Amino acid sequence: MIIKKAEFVISNTDPELCPLTDKPEFAFVGRSNVGKSSLINMITGFGDLAKVSTAPGKTRLINHFNINDQWFLVDLPGYGYAKVGRSSREQWLSFIRKYMEIRENLYCVFALIDSRHKPQANDVEFMNYLGYNEIPFAMVFTKADKLSRKQLDKNLAIYKGEMLKTWEELPPLFVTSSGTKLGRDELLGFIDNIISPTT
Repeated sequence: MIIKKAEFVISNTDPELCPLTDKPEFAFVGRSNVGKSSLINMITGFGDLAKVSTAPGKTRLINHFNINDQWFLVDLPGYGYAKVGRSSREQWLSFIRKYMEIRENLYCVFALIDSRHKPQANDVEFMNYLGYNEIPFAMVFTKADKLSRKQLDKNLAIYKGEMLKTWEELPPLFVTSSGTKLGRDELLGFIDNIISPTT
């Protein structure tokens, strides 16, 4: 897939105000500071599409971007950032859950995971929530360039083992790096196969 157009459409905290469900949506979400904005910019090739910040918790709205007039990329607020007040975290998670549960055109949630860390409880809980609610998702490991190949393989094996304690089968899995563009073609190919399946 070649991305020729990526433009901001709307930001809000009310899923009822999201764009019409006339295009497939692919949402990106993960713990704060997982590298979500950098990954979105890398995937689209538009370096300033998502705002990158050194302060975790920058994204606080549901952000829709129109990609090639074919699909929506949705940038969702992160979760698990301790310096944000509890009431704010609960409010964010509430509208994130509502968005994911009511959007009929949400084809896949990309659950971003920092490949440098062992399985985090809130990541695993979030993915279990997606599975319980039958929301399609894929695991996307970020910052792979920060590890040696040996350590990366070890961390992935640990994560797969943790997931298989409760899952019979793993969801699609991608390994990425916004710095080296690792995983870009695979992610875009995955999206392309969903929106333009071969017959």
